[in-house]
Amino acid sequence: MTITGTHFNYYQICQRKLWLFGNGINMEHTSDLVYEGKLMHEDSYPQRSAKYEEVEIEGIKVDYYDARNRVIHEIKKSNKVEKAHEWQLKYYIYVFERNGIEGVTGILEYPLLRKTSEVVVSDIDREEMKHMEKEIGQILNSDECPEICVRKGICRSCSYYDFCFSGEEEE
Repeated sequence: MTITGTHFNYYQICQRKLWLFGNGINMEHTSDLVYEGKLMHEDSYPQRSAKYEEVEIEGIKVDYYDARNRVIHEIKKSNKVEKAHEWQLKYYIYVFERNGIEGVTGILEYPLLRKTSEVVVSDIDREEMKHMEKEIGQILNSDECPEICVRKGICRSCSYYDFCFSGEEEE
């Protein structure tokens, strides 16, 4: 199985979500929040499509790559799971490096918050990503779906919320 940036993102948030997504159980198409994020992505920087390239390599798809300056732009709606966003972008950079594209950096952009942050990959990050790739592969190839983790505040906005918590009483 090809590991993608989405897998890296979900690995940071919830291993159950990672397993469900990786095993073809997709709920994103029913989520209003996911739809809002897609609209924001399309509408925030309309000039980018003409200026930057879309790059697809090793199963990852980077919508905005500034080849001249070697910068990957990743647009997100909210920074509630910024760590997951950072690792997703680091993984994109890592895949570019594996394919001979050196000196790539990234910029996380939160248009609604008017916030940006630069992302670079260190040698420690590269080693950690090798470890994460193995763990992600093990989770995805497991025959059993991981148990629900501690109920996090982020769960309520997850597209898998109803799937995970159906039949439970509200707190």
